[in-house]
Amino acid sequence: MYPNLLKPLDLGFTELRNRVLMGSMHTGLEEDKQGLHKLAAFYAERAKGGVGLIVTGGFSPNLRGRLHPFSAEFSKEKHADAHRIVTEAVHLHGGKIALQLLHAGRYAMHPFAQSASAIKAPIARFAPSEMSERQILKTIDAFANSAKLAQQAGYDGVEVMGSEGYLINQFICQRTNNRYDQWGGSYQNRMRLPLEIVKAIRQAVGERFIIIFRLSMLDLVEQGSTFDEVVELAKALEQVGVTIINTGIGWHEARIPTIATQVPRGAFTWVTEKVRPHVSVPIVTCNRINTPEEAERILASGHADMVSMARPFLADADFVIKAEKQQAHLINTCIGCNQACLDNVFKGKRASCLVNPYACRETELVEESATSLKTVAVVGAGPAGLACATTLARRGHQVDLFERSDRIGGQFRLAMQIPGKEEFRETIRYFANQIDETGVKLHLETEADFDLLKEYDEVIMASGVKPRHVDIQGIDNPDKVIDYQTLIKEKTFLGSKVAIVGAGGIGVDIATMITEPLENQLDDWLHDWGIDKEIAHPGGLYPFPDTSSDTEVWVLQRRKGRVGKGPGKTTGWIHKRTLEKRGVHLLGGVRYQAIDESGLHIEQDGEAQLIPADKVVICAGQESVRPFESQWPEFCEKLHVIGGADHAGELDAVRAIRQGVELGLKL
Repeated sequence: MYPNLLKPLDLGFTELRNRVLMGSMHTGLEEDKQGLHKLAAFYAERAKGGVGLIVTGGFSPNLRGRLHPFSAEFSKEKHADAHRIVTEAVHLHGGKIALQLLHAGRYAMHPFAQSASAIKAPIARFAPSEMSERQILKTIDAFANSAKLAQQAGYDGVEVMGSEGYLINQFICQRTNNRYDQWGGSYQNRMRLPLEIVKAIRQAVGERFIIIFRLSMLDLVEQGSTFDEVVELAKALEQVGVTIINTGIGWHEARIPTIATQVPRGAFTWVTEKVRPHVSVPIVTCNRINTPEEAERILASGHADMVSMARPFLADADFVIKAEKQQAHLINTCIGCNQACLDNVFKGKRASCLVNPYACRETELVEESATSLKTVAVVGAGPAGLACATTLARRGHQVDLFERSDRIGGQFRLAMQIPGKEEFRETIRYFANQIDETGVKLHLETEADFDLLKEYDEVIMASGVKPRHVDIQGIDNPDKVIDYQTLIKEKTFLGSKVAIVGAGGIGVDIATMITEPLENQLDDWLHDWGIDKEIAHPGGLYPFPDTSSDTEVWVLQRRKGRVGKGPGKTTGWIHKRTLEKRGVHLLGGVRYQAIDESGLHIEQDGEAQLIPADKVVICAGQESVRPFESQWPEFCEKLHVIGGADHAGELDAVRAIRQGVELGLKL
């Protein structure tokens, strides 16, 4: 069914069992006290699930290259000895694994940062020192030493991180390299460091060892590489001994989304398609590839020799084996939300996955058959209820799932209708299939009450949330005011001027939805973000076009400060920039006075203002739905409350699904 995806790849001295590379992800386990034991279990599950080649998270080849003061390093014999538990776990299941070597350069979050030049990164706290000739040569030796130690530890190869704006990338681009010695100036000098690193590694490890080079093919920053420069470096890397060239898209400081759910599927495979004819080593493409169908399409069309998927293997360790067994409908698809993976990592927490809380907790969340089977009622088929019901049923319990509407999904069914969040549909599809697979008895259009539930052994309330009522004069005028749930469900016409009360995640989503341009093709998206598909301009950028919306929108919040980011540490800036590009007015520190036929009356900085809105959309948070709550005490200890019914807050699907799974494992 997926002949290109599942086809083995002959590397000459070894063979990969398919064309799937599990891309590098930092999980936070790398620094955990029992991290390598947990990391071994994490990678073992993915190897057992059929991945062709796994690449670890980044390990620094020396002290100065660490991303944070206590980030993982791989430079000593003791590191090689400790990592054998990881490589042996992967090999036990027929997989192959490469260690990623990453020197942070000016992205290092400590005062010992180094770079090609002493130019501070816009996302860093510390300015780097400029590396001396001696320090550059020692860094090359450090990469070679780490690669040799990786080979000693049982790794099948290494990946040299030469993209995303880290040290090697900093030497390559004029943006960060203003040296005038043999390591700067001309492009031939600026690309010297990656070539010398690869040569040193190849000399240290011999010919029968995989060297992957992660090449930044589209920098998406000013003064980045041009296409001709990318090709020149790719050819030179092949000459000095790389086995595989992997693709990097965008620096971390780039102000263009590259992996978030707003990015169309396979949005950057055209980049590798342009580079591939110029080299003979296998080329890997990446970014927003999350289904076997998409991966097969990319390979069949000649865009690459392999596909790299990282977060999809957080979402489902068995992605490949399910594709092999023609069970793609059972894959728990990555929705590109970043909420439990990248957001956690950037907060210094352990990565996991919104749709799969087991990820990176394989030694802690263990699903076993229940020893005492029970009858369980779950009220509410939103994310929390679905996760709990299917987990319980897989363990053998008899589960009845009650949903008062005519379909499952809860808040996800609303979210999937927001432009850029269509992927949430995949999670609903996954749970619908899990209901069929596990034998959960689904009761739609059923209002559960005390009499219906009292005979069950366990009762789980996952009844969700409803829009929070706010006290503004005139808010009950149905011709002028609408809540976000009604708007999404009924697609109500709003007029040409819209005021949105509330600038959290929901308010931002609604503003995005009503200003979304009609075109939605990949080329339109690339154009809207100023991406030069010819890569003729340095970094692949040209000036942003005007994308202002015909609908005039105001997003308002009571709190002073920045408006329009919504939740999400790694995606909030995308939402804010999108709204700014579309001309949305973002107002903070607002007091709501009244709503009448002329619009929304507010006060800001002590001055009265009128927002001449045709319609006012209420997105002022949520409150829990708790049906027949007065009778809950009669359930005693057999009642459990999860998800939005437990705590409304900001819509937190990470917590809701995790609560559902954890309760499902506990009962």
